Amino acid sequence: MKKERFLSLFLILALFVSTMPAAWAAERFDVEARAALLVDEGTGEILYEKAAHEHNYPASITKVMTALLTLEAVDAGKLRLDQEITASEGAFDGLAADGSTANIKPGETMTVENLLNCMLIVSANEATHILAEAVSGSVQNFVQLMNDRAEQLGCEDTHFANPSGLHNERHYTSAYDIYLITREARKHDTFNEIVARKSYTVPETNISKARDLHTTNFLISTWRSRGYYYADACGIKTGSTPEAGYCLVAAAKRDRRTLVSVVLGAERVTMEDGTILTKSFSETIRLFDHGFDDFKSMRLLDPDEFICEVPVDLSGEANYVVVHPAEALERMVPADLEAEDLTRTVELTSERVDAPIAAGDELGTITISHGDTTYGTVSLLALNDVSASWLLTKEREAKEFLAKPWVRLAAVGVAVLAVAAIVLRAAAVSRARRYSRHRGGYSYHGYRGGRKRR
Repeated sequence: MKKERFLSLFLILALFVSTMPAAWAAERFDVEARAALLVDEGTGEILYEKAAHEHNYPASITKVMTALLTLEAVDAGKLRLDQEITASEGAFDGLAADGSTANIKPGETMTVENLLNCMLIVSANEATHILAEAVSGSVQNFVQLMNDRAEQLGCEDTHFANPSGLHNERHYTSAYDIYLITREARKHDTFNEIVARKSYTVPETNISKARDLHTTNFLISTWRSRGYYYADACGIKTGSTPEAGYCLVAAAKRDRRTLVSVVLGAERVTMEDGTILTKSFSETIRLFDHGFDDFKSMRLLDPDEFICEVPVDLSGEANYVVVHPAEALERMVPADLEAEDLTRTVELTSERVDAPIAAGDELGTITISHGDTTYGTVSLLALNDVSASWLLTKEREAKEFLAKPWVRLAAVGVAVLAVAAIVLRAAAVSRARRYSRHRGGYSYHGYRGGRKRR
């Protein structure tokens, strides 16, 4: 008995221990920042999120929206990348003296493309105002355009007060909204090229000699700081203010996968050895490692896959039709998840279907899940045509017609009338017979003579 109890206890303990690493991993991973988000760009799946919809100050990550609107103005023909813009005196109003700058001066002429480089590589605040005036005529009009565009992109937790990201109580966004804006900006090749640059040389202008720009993104360059370089990183934008903390929206590509991360409100701390750790970069690296190492891409459904057979009525050529997924379903799943661990739930529109059926008709859905996680639902389509039998169809129509309540009621009425008619006819016949017998008896009894002889 003691041995059996010990064995049972051992098996339970072994099972508990075998399941703990996954649970520990889920609980252990936490980004040290106010908010964070990690998204697989190819599928749009969120691999990690922390306070992703809470309001936070974005600092210079704001410039992603400024760049987006500038590039959309180029696409619309309002500006050209090689168009020269002269910085106005008013473009420098409201800028902090100690803010990020490319040392652009009032009256200096620079192309739109070079202004974008100044804004995105070294986070030049003055470049944002110069571009804002070029796009909308004034900074104020541009800010309105920023808010309108954010709303169009589905941003529900965003309000801009300036194009640079300088602190303002009414200038806020969320990690998820930053992702939406960045996703749209990344549709522009020019944006992706600029934010991936380690350095850039701005040609000589009418006021300044050529100047070298070095990115503020430590993930893609060691020029400003070492210890954060990430070989797979390809941008995007840094930002920091005392109120916002240290912020970073970044992208990294490994093999065929691209991840986009957002970290807001991280700290910069001094370590015991005296080195300074900027956690917007270190936590982004952790996010990328988590996304690349702990998740894998898996094809969960293939359009050529036969899912099940659906019984068919009213056809003389087939008793069933095969259904298949309308499209492929590919998702990011935990690295240790196998195909046999997934649950497939098929829901048919009807247990049986009537012919005629055309190839491509939707006959149900299939949902792929694992535990509490649903990876997607795909429509199920008929694989081939199934024609209807004229005879079986008419037979069904006749049965359905006869099964209608009013038809049944009419049939009962007709039956009642028929019975009544039969009864009345029988009564009439009976009376006629009685009358006939009555007349016959009177004639017989009234005759007294015999047959006359001749």
